Amino acid sequence: MTCLDAELDRLQTLIHATPTATRYRLEPQLRTVIASLRSEGHAVPARIKALHTALLAEAIEAEFDNMPV
Repeated sequence: MTCLDAELDRLQTLIHATPTATRYRLEPQLRTVIASLRSEGHAVPARIKALHTALLAEAIEAEFDNMPV
């Protein structure tokens, strides 16, 4: 297992353990690991892509939740 694989596993565990209302804040860390994987020529697992997409959606939702009406 490479260092990036270990970091990806650690981050995925952390994201799943974090409450849904705030886990989107971990998206930048996941994005960085994904970028590192790609830059080293590794494929990004589908489950990680799906998790990243979910975090992005949660971040967008959280941004609209904080907008004054």
